[in-house]
Amino acid sequence: MSSRVFQSVIIQMKDATDRCVGVTDEQGFVIACSELAMIGSHLDDMLPSIGEDREQTFTSNVRTFKLLGVVGSRFDYAVFVSGHDDAARSICILASVAMSEARINYEEKHNKATFVKNIISDNILPGDVYVRAKELHFVTDVPRVVYLVRQVEHSDVAALEVVQNLFPDRQRDFVLSVTETDIVVIRELTGEPGADDIAAIARQIESTVKSELGVKTVIGIGSTAYHLRELADRYKEAQVAIEVGKVFDTEKTIISYENLGIGRIIYQLPTTLCEMFLSEVFKKNPIETLDDDTLETINKFFENNLNVSETSRKLYVHRNTLVYRLEKIKKLTGLDLREFDHAIVFKVAMMVKKYLDSQNSARF
Repeated sequence: MSSRVFQSVIIQMKDATDRCVGVTDEQGFVIACSELAMIGSHLDDMLPSIGEDREQTFTSNVRTFKLLGVVGSRFDYAVFVSGHDDAARSICILASVAMSEARINYEEKHNKATFVKNIISDNILPGDVYVRAKELHFVTDVPRVVYLVRQVEHSDVAALEVVQNLFPDRQRDFVLSVTETDIVVIRELTGEPGADDIAAIARQIESTVKSELGVKTVIGIGSTAYHLRELADRYKEAQVAIEVGKVFDTEKTIISYENLGIGRIIYQLPTTLCEMFLSEVFKKNPIETLDDDTLETINKFFENNLNVSETSRKLYVHRNTLVYRLEKIKKLTGLDLREFDHAIVFKVAMMVKKYLDSQNSARF
């Protein structure tokens, strides 16, 4: 934080009051003041005067103070005004508000993490990305991966700090809180990134949060961004990965956008089109006419690559029994799952049905 920002605010306040107004660091050294000779001096009366309630003003024999950036027992700065009367208290409160606003504006302008958060949130124009990156000396064209870490079942505010500790280089890697449950990690990669390396980072995040906090997570991974301006799209991909995984890969806790396959296409289709597709595929009987045992048979058949012998073994039934069930499915639906083209249509139809069910349940 530049003391020049505080000093500029103090200069503007000089015309409004004849009191000495200044700012100290956490050790009590003056970093900005209306009396220039005091800059660099130490206020011995500050630290001993701090009260238990650090959000309130406090006074010494000669000055009134108010802390800035209070977090627990820590603080970043203190505003001081000469005197300990009501006027000094009022001026100190007003000065602290002005200093806080100046600090926030400065950090938003000069903080890389805030810049990155504005990019993924679409709060900055594409043309401004280049300008701000240059101002912040930000390397724009290195590979980066966006991870969306979503806490499920329950969340813990400490998760942000736990994840931040995994990525100590705050100039290259960014860990951002976007909602109560969602944390975004933007990891800079060295060399040509490999899928295994990218997935390994996600597993490390998942296991660390689980072991330290007992919090379960689902992690969506966007495709690699090769320029800063791509981060917003990659963040959206990570969101889509989690949403699609919630429908089609419910057992997975780490889902990559690049591995979503046909589920990604189905997820983007209008529900009316999906309903039309199902009605066209199942002309003879709707898919709802298939009971749970029949659906289990179908799923096992797909899991075993349409192999009748292997599927019957996994289902603990005779081969002829499985063939009978497949014939029954053919009569009900008009689709013979032993034929590759029919099997593809049926598999897609089952995924479409799953997607429609998820959409319907989300409405209620």
